Amino acid sequence: MLPRRVLILGGAASGKSSWAEDFTKVYGKPTVYIATGQAFDDEMTKKIKIHRNRRDSTWQTKEAPLALDQALFDVDAGEVCLVDCATIWLSNHMLAENDLEQAQQKLIIALDRCRAPVLVVSNEVGQGIVPDNRLARRFREAQGRLNIALATQADLVVQVIAGLPQVLKGMLP
Repeated sequence: MLPRRVLILGGAASGKSSWAEDFTKVYGKPTVYIATGQAFDDEMTKKIKIHRNRRDSTWQTKEAPLALDQALFDVDAGEVCLVDCATIWLSNHMLAENDLEQAQQKLIIALDRCRAPVLVVSNEVGQGIVPDNRLARRFREAQGRLNIALATQADLVVQVIAGLPQVLKGMLP
């Protein structure tokens, strides 16, 4: 049986997005890619282009920098959904000065109600040094709480290190 909820964790440039994209193939369904990133600078523009170039025309892309819960409600049961990524989504909410707890609660409810299998990519940011400023510490704490909530809900949790998957919860099909 294939997992309905999958969390893919990893550090920056760990290979988690590529691994998640490849893993969607096990479902044998059309894939909806929900992108949370926004191209505010050249670096992000390049990163988005790299991610887009990995996907062919069979992928449907939706952009949801803030309204991820709404985008999930629109995914059909006959599809598989890849959310990339929860970390950028969270930072978008933080920068917009939204209520992070409320946004997280809406996301968890939307994931629970989504009719399709959903894979969520997220960064593990808590393994480094304690940040030297309040905003970075607040973000690290919020990201940790979000990852815990996503992992609790997930049937399968995979940490990707150097492109290699390490199963933390559940079993790979």
